[in-house]
Amino acid sequence: MDLIKLNAVDALNMMKRGELTSEKYVTAFLDRIKVREPLVGAWNYLNHEQAIQQAKLADKRWKDKNPGKLNGLPIGIKDIIDTRDMPTENGSSICKNRMPTEDAHLVRLLKEAGAVIMGKCVTTEFALSGPGKTKNPKDLECTPGGSSSGSAAAVSDNMIPLAIGSQTGGSVLRPASFTGILGFKPTFGTISRYGMSPISQRLDHPGIYANSTCDIDLVASVILSYDEKDLDMIKQYNYKQNYVIEAPKFAFVRGPVWDIGDRDMQDEIIKFVENSPFDIEELNLGKDFNEAAHSHEVIMNGSIAKSLSNYYETEKEKLHPFTKSRIEAGIPVSAKQYIEAIENAKKMQQTLSKYFNKFDVIITPAATGQAPRDLMNTGNAIFNGYWTMMGVPAISLPLLKGEDSLPIGVQIISSWNEDFKLLKIAEYILQETKKLADY
Repeated sequence: MDLIKLNAVDALNMMKRGELTSEKYVTAFLDRIKVREPLVGAWNYLNHEQAIQQAKLADKRWKDKNPGKLNGLPIGIKDIIDTRDMPTENGSSICKNRMPTEDAHLVRLLKEAGAVIMGKCVTTEFALSGPGKTKNPKDLECTPGGSSSGSAAAVSDNMIPLAIGSQTGGSVLRPASFTGILGFKPTFGTISRYGMSPISQRLDHPGIYANSTCDIDLVASVILSYDEKDLDMIKQYNYKQNYVIEAPKFAFVRGPVWDIGDRDMQDEIIKFVENSPFDIEELNLGKDFNEAAHSHEVIMNGSIAKSLSNYYETEKEKLHPFTKSRIEAGIPVSAKQYIEAIENAKKMQQTLSKYFNKFDVIITPAATGQAPRDLMNTGNAIFNGYWTMMGVPAISLPLLKGEDSLPIGVQIISSWNEDFKLLKIAEYILQETKKLADY
């Protein structure tokens, strides 16, 4: 049995039955990392002994009949998320050897659930555009996307079954699309950002990578949890709402930036919509969304200039040129422009809520196309940014192939607070499209 290709849920069940130890499972991934990491470069920090020690403690908890919900499962953490026993460097030389004094809230929840924190995955500098060393496992000449480049690449290359990323524009869904895995961004305010390097309080979302919806569901059930230290969290949120699949209603949205997409992506997603086993109605979002991408850009740029102003003012010469240009793009954003963008976003949310009265999910592109063959270009987040601004849950499913047979994801979106429903429908889509492909 090839342990590194098991779903995390299946591995967990084997551990429950005593058929597998965490130490053996973690060792299988460490062996894979030894071979592949020199090529892919997904890790910023990895300590083999530390990982094995955590696995041994997990095995002891199994033996003592005191396991956590994720007991013994290895997971990677994007290196903008604090870990008190591992450095968190934010992808920047400015933060070299930075050791946080406490875990981020979501890391604490993962540890309490018994997860093995394997290490810190490469991020672009401060989760913006300045790329790290990571390459796309599907083609080493291509970008894995950003900013959660290492998290996506590590899961895609079977170095780990699970990883945490984050999204302010498209930094969970786009890398998932480029590397052919599942990337899930839940409803805004359902995962705490406490202990995560901020870009935009209005837009930042932590997210989850895996190769199956059941694995994402498992992690989501642990980290979608209220934390008073994050002021934007939903106070009373029930993740595991009952939902039964009964002829869900699908809408296809090209969106206001459709023309920016690559031709092969456009052709493939239209072919998917027309030939899918689902009844899909095309939906035009209307004039309220004409400035959606611009509104997201204004909010993000203004936020970047504020969040990273201290680094820009004190250690500007150490910043990646891409980071400096992103900060400088935000400096001229006025309060008037920022407030107008926020108000436009609220109007769009109101319009979108009406569409969700009719449709269960929206199908739309997850990226402009396949991964660019350029390691200095992390790709364009334009098909994700305005959905991130809406705060709705979204997932990228690896359903399409580009002109070079590289992955292209399909973005599936549901209404606010329907994260579990989204995962159920995503699994339904994967199952039904697989049946069609098998015929």
